Amino acid sequence: MGKTTFIIAEIGTSHCASLEKAKALVDAAKKSGASAVKFQIVYADEILHPKTGFVRLPTGNIPLYERFKELEVPLSFYEELRAYSYEKGLLFGASPFGLKSLEELCRLNPDFIKIASPELNHYPLLEAVSKINIPVILSSGVSLLGDIEKALFYFQDRKDTISLLHCITQYPAPEDEYNLSLLPSLKNIFGVKVGVSDHSLNPILVPVLSYLQGAEIIEKHICLDKTEEGLDDPVALSPKEFKTMVDAIRMAEKAPKKMYKKCIKSYGKAYVKAVLGTGEKKLAASEKAAYTKTNRSLHYMRDMEVGEIIQEKDISILRTEKILTVGESPEFLSLFVGSRLQTKVISGEGALVEHLIAKGNHEK
Repeated sequence: MGKTTFIIAEIGTSHCASLEKAKALVDAAKKSGASAVKFQIVYADEILHPKTGFVRLPTGNIPLYERFKELEVPLSFYEELRAYSYEKGLLFGASPFGLKSLEELCRLNPDFIKIASPELNHYPLLEAVSKINIPVILSSGVSLLGDIEKALFYFQDRKDTISLLHCITQYPAPEDEYNLSLLPSLKNIFGVKVGVSDHSLNPILVPVLSYLQGAEIIEKHICLDKTEEGLDDPVALSPKEFKTMVDAIRMAEKAPKKMYKKCIKSYGKAYVKAVLGTGEKKLAASEKAAYTKTNRSLHYMRDMEVGEIIQEKDISILRTEKILTVGESPEFLSLFVGSRLQTKVISGEGALVEHLIAKGNHEK
């Protein structure tokens, strides 16, 4: 019998700022057999620019930034959920998206901190997280090996407390792009525990094959109803589906060969082979267009004229979602702060090195 898989019910923001709904989701996670629940501590300004654009939900098209603003709740909201999760026998974790949300999360003393795929290159956030003595789970969707290596650099002295989740950053994610045979290589290359954050719609195939390839953690979104207004509800599992997933994983732990044969019988040998993939780390076909856009980059926070000196408040590390243009990687933030613009820029525009005059040609 294999190790018991740590199964995370990703509630995220499916609660839509309703404490009652959040508790109902915790109840559903418990009844479905999850090991832990995970939330997202959202402050819109840490994630998106106000001019990001619109998102299509079952309830209609709405500004994505405004949707995130609606999900901002006081710390007491999560304090109550943490206590409620423990009351139900579940571990509690959450994702921060910037230094403010990280500070609040630390006040909750969670069982783990989860870094979502778009924040894998939010280097100031990673540096701050690395100094906190709490287990960290990193998702690695829409990334290359070099991106993962840069992120793990901040945790090189504490790899025993780090887990890396393979992920396809697409909603929903095609099962045949998961390339799950990559998991053993990720474990060997980086020397950390590995798992999968699964955005596919099927509750069995990717989770079971993930376990069979060595995943110690499996994360999947849960919702009460796929037709509700949560940002991730359309790709989340219902409580019944989540229980189906948990039961399948537990069966794989007891009888791995039997479950592999069952997958072959149910989905076909060729399709199972496609889901397992080549084992080479590369962007999935559905991720290629999103690379650099979904990740963090530098963006101007106001219209600025030629000759203005960029202050810290004038530039932010944001996701380049929807209509925005991509800026330089966050690692170049210090290059911009204190530099003088050589061109006019508009609020929301991606900050590029070509916008700058060489440092040193301005007053300090």
